[in-house]
Amino acid sequence: MSEVVFYLKDKLKGELIQTHSSFVIITDDVVYKIKKPVNFGFLDYSTLEKRKLYSYKELEINKRLCSDIYIDVLPISKIDDGYEFSDKNIVEYAVKMKRVNDELFMINRLKDLTNKDIENVAKRVARFHLETKKVYDFDVYNQMKFNTDENFEQTKEFIGKTIEQEDYDFIKDKVNSFYQKHKDLFYKRQKEGYVVDGHGDIRLEHVVMVKDICIMDAIEFNDRFRIQDQINDMCFLSMELELKGYKDFAKTYEDTYKNATKDKDFEIFLDFYKCYRAYVRGKVTSFLLNDPHVENKDSVVESAKRFFKLAKEYATNVV
Repeated sequence: MSEVVFYLKDKLKGELIQTHSSFVIITDDVVYKIKKPVNFGFLDYSTLEKRKLYSYKELEINKRLCSDIYIDVLPISKIDDGYEFSDKNIVEYAVKMKRVNDELFMINRLKDLTNKDIENVAKRVARFHLETKKVYDFDVYNQMKFNTDENFEQTKEFIGKTIEQEDYDFIKDKVNSFYQKHKDLFYKRQKEGYVVDGHGDIRLEHVVMVKDICIMDAIEFNDRFRIQDQINDMCFLSMELELKGYKDFAKTYEDTYKNATKDKDFEIFLDFYKCYRAYVRGKVTSFLLNDPHVENKDSVVESAKRFFKLAKEYATNVV
């Protein structure tokens, strides 16, 4: 597959970057994203048919929030000794996107943002949640319990490295107590339409600060990471704002969202879901300690510790 990618990179005179699951070729005006033939369990791009399926799924779900940026899915074919965007002898697929100026991403604009900017982001997220598909047959309670149980199991090996035993036990007890106390409320919210086919990854690096806020990179590869309570979907961003030290912006974002959605259970669930988001980031960051290609392990440890510390702060407020 790398032969395809490097051939197209050279032909398009583009820059190549890689993620754990994709090759991304960046040209002056257009970006081409080609999925790697990998299977991580929760993400499976191992066959050409699956890469085709998820390429079209990525296009579909991201057009909801970024209709002008996600353009098309292009088949890649083997033609003679090279590769072209053609359907004559298909060997791969690429998601074609409009290139976005780096300066427009929220992560790069934090020092210049105003409260009005933050309000606009919150209103865009709220409008998306009010308009998107409501999911009534998704067992949000057991799915969330599965996710958090998985998190605690997968972070056991990092106790004493990136999270202390005392903090691990505290967060786990608070989270499980919340489930016991509010089980009926999880199902009530599901019946009332608060479980949505959302974005799944509303982060600072995915928010584009244009007139009609665009939020890129919705999760297409696993429905259980995208279908969730709307508070869980929205609060990833406020968690990251607080981590970066922008607590006032986080408060503005949360208050604006709450007022726009008129969600009466907002305060009950907010810290619970922010704890979940921070803990997941602490876990995923800790995984890098097992990656032989990551050299600066001290930086990884400090980063993971910050996420787990924040998760504990949120857990303290979970009732």
